[in-house]
Amino acid sequence: MAIPVEEAIAALSTFTLEDEQPDVQGLAALLSIERCATTSPTEYADVSAYRLSLMEDTKAINQLNTLIQEGKEMASVLYTYRSCVKALPQLPDSMKHNQADLYLETYQVLDLEMSRLREIQRWQASAASKLAADMQRFSRPERLINGPTVTHFWSMLKLLDILVQLDHLKNAKASIPNDFSWYKRTFTQVSMQWQDTDTMREELDDLQIFLSTRWAILLNLHAEMFRANTVEDILQVLIVFCVESLELDFALLFPERHMLLRVLPVLVVLATSSEKDADSLYRRVKINRLISIFKVIILKSTEASDAEWSREVKGNMYDMVIEGFQLLSRWTGRLWEQCAWKFSRPCKDPVASDSLGGSTTFFDYEKVVRWNYTSDERKAVLELVSYIKSVGSMMQRCDTLVADALWETIHVEVQDFVQDKLDTMLRTSFRKKKDLSRILSDMRTLSADWMANTSRHDTELHALRQEGEEPRPNIFYPRPVAPTAAQVHCLQFLICELVAGGNLRKHGGLFGNSGSGIAVDDLKQLETFFYKLSFFLHILDYTATVGTLTDLGFLWFREFYLESSRVIQFPIECSLPWMLVDNVIESQDPGLLESILMPFDIYNDAAQNALTMLKQRFLYDEIEAEVDLCFDQLLYKLNEIIFSYYKSRAASDLLDQSFIASCNDDNKYFVKPMRFNEILKLRRVKLLGRSIDLRSLLTQRLNKLIRENIDFLFDRFEGQDLCAVVELQQHLEILKHSHNLLSKDLELDSFSLMLNEMQENLSLISYSSRLASQIWTEMQNDFFPNFILCNTTQRFIRSIKGDRHASQRASVPSAKSYFFCGSQDLNAAYHNLAAMYSEFFGIPHMFAVVQLIGLRSLPWIIRAILDHIAVKVNVIIPKIYGLQDALPKSIGLLPFDGGVAGSQKIIHELLTWGTKSELKAEVLQSLKEVGSALYWMSLLDLVLREIDTTQFMQTAPWLGLFMGTDGQLKEVDSGNRPLVSLFRLANTEIVSHATCQNPNSFNIMLKQAEAADLIYKKNIISASVLEYALAFTSAALDKHYSKLSANPKTGFIDITTSKDFYRIFSGLQFEYLEETVLESSRRHDSWGDSVAWAGCTIIYLLGQQLHFELFDFSYQFLNIAEVENAAIAHTLSFDRSKNSNFLQGYEILLEAMRKARRLNNHVFSMLRARCPLEDKVACAIKHSGAPQHRITFVNTLSAFETLPQKEA
Repeated sequence: MAIPVEEAIAALSTFTLEDEQPDVQGLAALLSIERCATTSPTEYADVSAYRLSLMEDTKAINQLNTLIQEGKEMASVLYTYRSCVKALPQLPDSMKHNQADLYLETYQVLDLEMSRLREIQRWQASAASKLAADMQRFSRPERLINGPTVTHFWSMLKLLDILVQLDHLKNAKASIPNDFSWYKRTFTQVSMQWQDTDTMREELDDLQIFLSTRWAILLNLHAEMFRANTVEDILQVLIVFCVESLELDFALLFPERHMLLRVLPVLVVLATSSEKDADSLYRRVKINRLISIFKVIILKSTEASDAEWSREVKGNMYDMVIEGFQLLSRWTGRLWEQCAWKFSRPCKDPVASDSLGGSTTFFDYEKVVRWNYTSDERKAVLELVSYIKSVGSMMQRCDTLVADALWETIHVEVQDFVQDKLDTMLRTSFRKKKDLSRILSDMRTLSADWMANTSRHDTELHALRQEGEEPRPNIFYPRPVAPTAAQVHCLQFLICELVAGGNLRKHGGLFGNSGSGIAVDDLKQLETFFYKLSFFLHILDYTATVGTLTDLGFLWFREFYLESSRVIQFPIECSLPWMLVDNVIESQDPGLLESILMPFDIYNDAAQNALTMLKQRFLYDEIEAEVDLCFDQLLYKLNEIIFSYYKSRAASDLLDQSFIASCNDDNKYFVKPMRFNEILKLRRVKLLGRSIDLRSLLTQRLNKLIRENIDFLFDRFEGQDLCAVVELQQHLEILKHSHNLLSKDLELDSFSLMLNEMQENLSLISYSSRLASQIWTEMQNDFFPNFILCNTTQRFIRSIKGDRHASQRASVPSAKSYFFCGSQDLNAAYHNLAAMYSEFFGIPHMFAVVQLIGLRSLPWIIRAILDHIAVKVNVIIPKIYGLQDALPKSIGLLPFDGGVAGSQKIIHELLTWGTKSELKAEVLQSLKEVGSALYWMSLLDLVLREIDTTQFMQTAPWLGLFMGTDGQLKEVDSGNRPLVSLFRLANTEIVSHATCQNPNSFNIMLKQAEAADLIYKKNIISASVLEYALAFTSAALDKHYSKLSANPKTGFIDITTSKDFYRIFSGLQFEYLEETVLESSRRHDSWGDSVAWAGCTIIYLLGQQLHFELFDFSYQFLNIAEVENAAIAHTLSFDRSKNSNFLQGYEILLEAMRKARRLNNHVFSMLRARCPLEDKVACAIKHSGAPQHRITFVNTLSAFETLPQKEA
């Protein structure tokens, strides 16, 4: 069944094509069909229908308009003229025989350009002759009526303006005389073979005189004007017209105002050729009036709103449009005046920046543009450009909305004047003035719309009314029917005839009340309507007027300075549009940020002018090349400032609040909000006819920049030690938060995907990653060999003896601030925070390691560490054998009768390792590395348990788990688990509903919830990494058990054995403690507590803990010292004359031994708690003293084959 058309249209009306893209650009090039034009499209052919004596005047206007159009094309040729000689090739000496051919080719190229100059020469002579003849025709004394009309005035002034511009362009182009000299030289060489060249030489001489004479066009115009009749009268009339138009703002558009400003000085010069003429002029127009007109307003930045332009426009829609046009005209005119001011006053002392390498040579164009605008002036110019483009864009969008209202308003204005006000004038002021009444009747005849009048028959009978009767106003209905350009032209002419009587030379101006015989009120009404007529055409030509008023292409063109500087093109730093963009980027003013694309509309306007007005493709190509470069630079810099801003925001959000509270100036860590979100919404940026998706380009570049940032952070980490892992984790957290902030406005790639990509960890079967490999490399090459453990603080610090194994690292790369935290203050803050963790490795670093490498690569690290332990155990065993060989076969208990000194002497005699100091150092180093690895695993176990506890607290309520009163974990009924119950209930309700179309999807969701419940429950009880490492170490020691722990031959404890491992470690510990006492520089323990962790762990796993505690040299030494101390104390209690400092010299050694015993006891207690021997091996000694043989369990290396291999 087909849908009715009305319903389809109604449905379409509900759709909208609008999106969320903000409007931050001006108008694009518009294709429009105008309802009328500012100039008559029929060349005023319809004027004859009004039966006015304007045929001669109209014909002259059309001739002038034709010359004006031709003159604009001539001006385009001169303005865009580029030197051809610079492109000519230079022949080498070897090709001098081809010089004649070169001359001929050069002549043919230059002759084309010179033909254009000849055309300009001929045209200016014709135009000057026509203009002079036109002025002379209106300067005859008998010429009092029928012209010139106001339209004729404008045409004469426009043609004069074209001649002035041509003369200036001819004088400014230095390349034209240069090319002409080459042309004349080649003509001389080529014409020697020609015949009858006299005519060509005469034309060449005339052209040379024309090009070499300054102001040749104006001099020719002056000669033509004063050739026969004087034209002082018409010149004075034109001067008065210009002055009144400027003073009364008769010119609605700024190009008209600037045209009047350009021709007024020329008219004054032409009108004051003698003292008599000058006196006559200054009597009509005071010199002060002329001086007051030429005032240039310098732009200033406006922080507050200006009441003149920001106030709410009052009145009807017509007045609003008029005020909008006047506003745009005033703004754009001020930009023209500002540019003219800057061009006439170049910067005298430009300051070279560092980026220029100290260069002191500048182009003239740099002095008038680049160095001539201060930062405030650039801001003001950009603000004004934004105002112009924004208001113009809004007015253009309202074109179709206000068109009918404007046409009706103009219709009402005209009909109200000609049907009511003129009717009143005919009945009152002009009743007895037949000549003037005829003019009023003509005005009504040519412009009255009687079809809209409902009371026409009453007006025809007005003669029958009594003289005292009050006439009723005419009633007419407004229609969207506007007057034509010819009607406006004729109305202006008739008003001038009515007011001035054809005598435009009268004193007081056109509407001065001096002998006209018209009442003041009527004169005021005529003046108001006269000036409104000039506005009507611009309002009717709405789109073209808006385009003219918002055209800012002149801000780019620089042909004169390209000529004078002898360069092909200037760098973009000298281009005013790019200067405005760069000023926004450098200042990062939040108020200007949304206007950052407005200067590109200047390029759009310039390109439009190059193609349509100047009609030069090479100019468009130059603009396009500059736009491509500038837009690429904008993307690069905008990408940087956006990324830097969001990095700063993220760093500020994540900065520790306690750190901020402790700062005196915490405002420097606050990031001011900037509205980048409006720029990030732009999908259609109009640029030279193209539509560019700025959002997509920024997304691509930000994705690339985030990847580069991750890669930089990894490179930086690879150039530092393992302690920098906290700094890496902080910067990645900031980058991740920045990614989240940007993702609110842009569709960026997943951060985890980018992180895995930069870690080279995208394969599903790969457990390693770039970061995990770097962490393990640092641990193997630097951390384990060169860091020592402080058991009290649970930290690793770098050994004071320096690196035993120097690691080769890449140099730390340098980068911009946005690769860190975005701003210098935040960079310094986070650098200070990272510096707190840069001198040690502890629990914060372990949290960072777990968070960075994740659960996927963590087993790979664990396996690598376990393999490292196994390798070190295998390496240390042969060295221990060497130390065992140096010990005596039997070592007994230390005697108590020798005292402390005697016991120390006996120990020295037993430990005969003097010649094996290197071997002993290697054993200690290996033990330190094993101990560091085991303690590293204990820190990892602590961190993982804390993470698991946090996850358990989050998942336990959903799994039906809770803590009982006895402190034990309990479970609710398996059928009432919250997660499964919730999905089961939702599934039941939804599936049972009649509107459910796909119940299978909800059944699948229920099964997934049940599976998740089982998976999470299995993961609640997690294994201990430390216990796993201890079991692995125990298995690695099993194959060396017979060498490290000999069974007693008698079946009882052998107190004289010297080959067990605990004897080796006891001797190493005693000598190590003595060295720390003797060498004061080693007070901080160069080996750290890792040696004790490794030694005690091996002793414990070998079942030698009780042997070690009974027969350790340090423990026996402490026992002897305690006994001796008690005996001496007992003796001193009877004989106080003896010295009590009997242990002087041993206090430090004894204190070190006590600390070592406390550390050993701590390690043994931890091992008993985490790895009880009842589960691993049987007790080594029964309570009766008989040894119990070791039992072999399945804790072998083969038990860990399920772990991922290191090479995986």
